[in-house]
Amino acid sequence: MFYHGFGFGYGGVGMVIMAVFWALVIALILLLAIRLFRRGGHYLPPTSYEARNRPLDIAAERYAKGEISKEEFDQLKKDLS
Repeated sequence: MFYHGFGFGYGGVGMVIMAVFWALVIALILLLAIRLFRRGGHYLPPTSYEARNRPLDIAAERYAKGEISKEEFDQLKKDLS
């Protein structure tokens, strides 16, 4: 007459299976969130692209601040590429 099993039956086995399933889903979501936030906080090493272009970024910042001339910046770009 009444259906309370949700496909897992009436007993404790179905409830345990559902609890384990949802615990795994929640753990997966937490792990993904932690990984996402750690990447923003620089806990993970930079990718090879980021590491390769960092010196050029520093040179561009120095040029923008007026610390180096255009010729020096062009020479640094040439040397770094």
